Amino acid sequence: MDVAIMLEPAKHSKEYDRWLFFFFIALLIWIPLPLASNKLWASSLLCMVSFSLTAWWLTLFSLNRVEISESLKKSLPIILLLSFAPLWAFAQSLLSSEYLGASIDRSSSLHDAALGVSFILIFCLTLLLASSKSRLKVLAYSLIFSGLFQAVYGSMMSLTGIEYSFFVPKEAYTNLATGTFINRNHLAGYLVLTLSVGIGIMISSLNTSSVSGWRAHSRRLLATLLGPKARLRVMLIIMVAGLVMTHSRMGNTAFFASLAITGVLALILGKHSTRSTIMLISSLIVIDIFVMGTFFGVDKVADRLQNTSEASETRDEVNTYTLDAIQDNLWVGSGAGTYYTNFPQYREYDAGRGFYDHAHNDYFEFASDYGVIVTGCLIAAVLLVFISALRALKSRKNTLMRGLAFSAAMAVIALAIHSTVDFNLQIPANAATFMVILALGQISLYQKNRKVKS
Repeated sequence: MDVAIMLEPAKHSKEYDRWLFFFFIALLIWIPLPLASNKLWASSLLCMVSFSLTAWWLTLFSLNRVEISESLKKSLPIILLLSFAPLWAFAQSLLSSEYLGASIDRSSSLHDAALGVSFILIFCLTLLLASSKSRLKVLAYSLIFSGLFQAVYGSMMSLTGIEYSFFVPKEAYTNLATGTFINRNHLAGYLVLTLSVGIGIMISSLNTSSVSGWRAHSRRLLATLLGPKARLRVMLIIMVAGLVMTHSRMGNTAFFASLAITGVLALILGKHSTRSTIMLISSLIVIDIFVMGTFFGVDKVADRLQNTSEASETRDEVNTYTLDAIQDNLWVGSGAGTYYTNFPQYREYDAGRGFYDHAHNDYFEFASDYGVIVTGCLIAAVLLVFISALRALKSRKNTLMRGLAFSAAMAVIALAIHSTVDFNLQIPANAATFMVILALGQISLYQKNRKVKS
C-alpha cells in the first residue's frame, strides 16, 4: 500500500514560499468574483498579480529558497505548446503585412498576449507551489468552496428576486443563476470545473479496504454520514443544484456526460477501483438528476433541450460564417481577440440581429483569431494532459493522485463538449481555473511521494 506522505524535502522544510502559496490561492478565489474577470480592469489586474507572484517565486529561486518541481520539468513540452498562442498574439500585434498574420486590432491582440502569458504562469505556479499533499488539498478545497459560493449566491439571487452580479444589478438572465458571472452558461462552465475537482477529492477519500461484520460496516456508515465525506457530498449536491438552476443545456449535458465517461474510464483503467467508486458515481448521476432536479428545475433544462431547433437558434449560421472567416486567414488568423471586429464582414441577415463579440464555439474562435496551427498546438497541449491523467488513473496507487487524475480527465472531457457551443475559454475565470486543473493532471502523474528526513 502506498502510505508515503508527500511533503517538502528537508532543505525546504521552512517553506519559504508558504505566503506565496496563500496569495496564489487568494488570486484563484478572486478571479471569478469581478464578473469572471471579463472586464478590462479585472483581466489587467489578473495579469499584474500573476506576473508579480511569478517574480516573487523567481526571487526565492535566485536565493536558493525553492526548487523547480519534477512536475514542471515533465510539463515543459506542454508549456511550450501553450506558449505558441501568446507569442503569436504578440507577433500579430507587431506585424504589418496581412500575409504575415498582422492583427486587425493590435491593442486587442496585445491584451490577449498578456492574458495568455498570465494563464501559462498560473499553470506553472500550480506545478511549483502545490508541492505537498496538504497544499494540494488546500488548493482543491479552495476551488470547491469558490464553486460552492457561486452556486449558493447564484441560486439565492434567483430565488429571492434580488438579482445582483458583482455589486451591480443584473441586466440579463434574470430568474436564472449566474453568480458573479454575466452569462449563465459561463457560470455553468465554472461550476462543472469546480465540481470535477470536488468529485475527484470525494473519490480520493473513499475507503479502498474491505471490512467484514456488521459492527465494522456500521462504524464505516456512521463515519461516512457524519464525517468530512458527508459534508463534501452535501457541497457537491448544492453545486449541482446551482448548475441545474443556470438552465444551461450544454453545461448540464457536459457535466453528466463527462462524469459518466470518466467514471467508465476510471473503472476500466484503475486496478484499485472499488465498489465504493461505482456507488459514488452512480449516486451522483441518479440522486442529482432525479432528486435535486425535482426541486431545482432539471425539467426546465430538459424542456430547453427538447425545444431547441434550427429555427430558434442562429448558432449554426454563426458557425457557418465563422468558417468563412477561418478560411480567409487559415494559417495565421485575423489576430488574437479580434473576432468581434472580423466577424461582421462575413455575417448575413440569417445570423440574427444580435452582436457577436465571440463565436459560440471555442474551437472556431481560436482558429479564426490565431489560425489553425496555433489552435492545433493548444489542442495538443490539452490532449497531453488528458493522456497524463489517464496514465495516472492506470498506474498510481496513491488515492489523492488518482482523485486529481479523475478531476483533470473529467474537466477536459466536459470543456471539450461545452466548447462546441460556447466560449468558456474566452472567459478569464474559466480559462484560469482550467489551467489549474490541467496542472493538477500533470501533478497526478509526476509528483512523487516523499518522506521528510528526520
